[in-house]
Parts: sequence; C-alpha cells; structure tokens
Amino acid sequence: MRGFEGAIDADLHPMVPGLDALRPHLEPFWADSIDQRGLEGFESQSYPPHAPRTVRADWRPQDGFPGLAEMQAWLDQTGAAIGILNPIYGVQLIFNADMNRAFTQGLNNWVRAEWLERDARLRASIVLPNETEHAVAEIERLAPDRRFVQAMRLVMGELPHGRRTHWPVYAALEKHGLPLCLHAGSAYRHPVTSLGWVSWYMEDVAAQQQAFQSAVASLITEGVFVQFPGLRVVLAESGVSWLPAFLWRMSKGWKGVRFEIPWQAEPPAETVRRHIRLTAQPFDAPDEAAAQLLGHLGSQELLLWASDFPHWNYDGLPSLPPGVDREKFLRGNAAALYHRLERVPA
Repeated sequence: MRGFEGAIDADLHPMVPGLDALRPHLEPFWADSIDQRGLEGFESQSYPPHAPRTVRADWRPQDGFPGLAEMQAWLDQTGAAIGILNPIYGVQLIFNADMNRAFTQGLNNWVRAEWLERDARLRASIVLPNETEHAVAEIERLAPDRRFVQAMRLVMGELPHGRRTHWPVYAALEKHGLPLCLHAGSAYRHPVTSLGWVSWYMEDVAAQQQAFQSAVASLITEGVFVQFPGLRVVLAESGVSWLPAFLWRMSKGWKGVRFEIPWQAEPPAETVRRHIRLTAQPFDAPDEAAAQLLGHLGSQELLLWASDFPHWNYDGLPSLPPGVDREKFLRGNAAALYHRLERVPA
C-alpha cells in the first residue's frame, strides 16, 4: 500500500553529479572556463557528500549520488502525482556576478533537460542568481515554461530578504504568480549565527532555524506583503515547531512598537497565515505534541507535505503528523499555492 496516491511532494532534490554535468547547458564561454580556470574538481553540495544524512542508505547507488531512476522509484513507491525539484548546488557561492548568473542559468537548464523533460510528474523551482538584475532576468526567461512553479533562494544570503534591493524580484514573481521558496542553506557571505562562525556541522544545521525567523521578521517589518499582496513564500526545511512561539513573540512586540511600521496594520501572525507556507519535512515535534502544535499554528493550511528525497530523515515512507487534515496536507494546500498545477491528475 503506497498510501500517498495523488499527493504533491513539495521538496525533492536532484543532485548534480559534478560540474561536468552542467557543461552542455552552459554558454560556450562559461563551458570553456571550466577547463581554463581548472574548475573540474569543484564540488559544492550543501550536505557533506558522504555523510549518512545526505543520502539514505537504500537510495545511494554504488556509483555516486541518486539520479532520476532513484527519484522515479520513490515517486512510484509513494504514489505521488507531482514532485517539485529544489536543486541545492553551490552556485550561490560564486562571488563573480557574471559567473554566478551563468552557472545558475546552467543549473536551471540542466534541471529542465535532464529531469523535467524525462518525467511528466516533475516540476521545478527557478534557482535565482544572487544579483537582483540577473534574478529578474532568469525569472523572465523561465516563467513561460509552466513546469517551473516557483523561484528559490537559500535562506541565508547577502541581505535580509525584506530589503528593497530584492523588491524587483518580488514584483516579477507576483507578476507571474510564482511563489518564492526560501530553502535551508547559506551562501556563506556571513556567519550562520549572530555570534560568529560555528565549528561543527551540527551547529550549522541548528542555526538554520534562526535564519528562517530572521527572514520572516524582515519580510513582514519591511512591508513586503503590503507592497506585493499576491506574493507567497515557502519556507523549505525550516522545521515547524519554532513558528508558534516566534509568532507570539513577534505579535506581542508589534503591539508595542507598531508606530514604527504603520504599514503593518495587522498582527504578524495573521500575515504569516495568509502569505507563508512551510514544508513539513522535518516535522520536528513528537507525536504527543503534534495536535497542540497544529492548534497553535491556527490553521491547517500552512503545511505542505514533502519527503526531502534523498536526504535521510526517516526509514520507509514518511508518516503523517497526528491530527493533520490529510487532504489539505498531502495535496490541497500545495494545489492552492501552486496555481500552475491546475491540471495535476487526481
């Protein structure tokens, strides 16, 4: 029994086997630069390649990272109707703005050619270059292809996400009806904590939650959702349990200092429930606390089902949090968010 027939998996990771895989999808000048700059050995996965958490043992083939065949087997096993690809590859680490644009474009081309063209169940995020001008151009280039259902950035970048530097990107996304996905990860322009650089991978993993809190606070206090009321934001791999306490604290603070941001006319919690969604992998709460957590969230429409394939978060099929509305969680919330999935088969 597969148990997830017709579901929409909101977070799948196609893993780039190496920089040479992008070569056919780059502009000739940048393809040549791989040899000219000696980049053949460049590898930048956001997870340590050989760490057990990076790839579940039964999904790791003998010859490297799992590819399309392993992902197709996973979709077959779950019965999911649609899977949304979020490529996590270190193009954001490139400081040269032109090279960053070119390799990001190559990554998106690779996803389209090697994944979207080969399985009709797959959709994808537009990975955005770092520079605002280039990000807008990439949205305009790929938005006509309706298999791209959102745009994606890492949660830790150069500037807080609400800053006006980013607003042309949000205007382009709103124009095309594309949500913005902020995925766990860092461009490492700054330390991942406010106290400086960490020593261990475990600290980096734990610090992601702090980054998502800062992102939400920035988007709301800078007035992004007032300026772009049609924009929706997905927090991918943020966890879930942090949100109720953070919203309570933020809403309480808003009551005392809202004269500072008069454009925010409603409690931040209300804005979040209307504009923000979270992938529920990991769902970082024990079963006995799940119903209470869902009550504190105040809505059954915030959570999107996601497997986080091929990262190792569980054995076998993922379990549903107790008390969750099954139809909304597995399918309904994602279908309402991603308007480009209107013709997804039931």
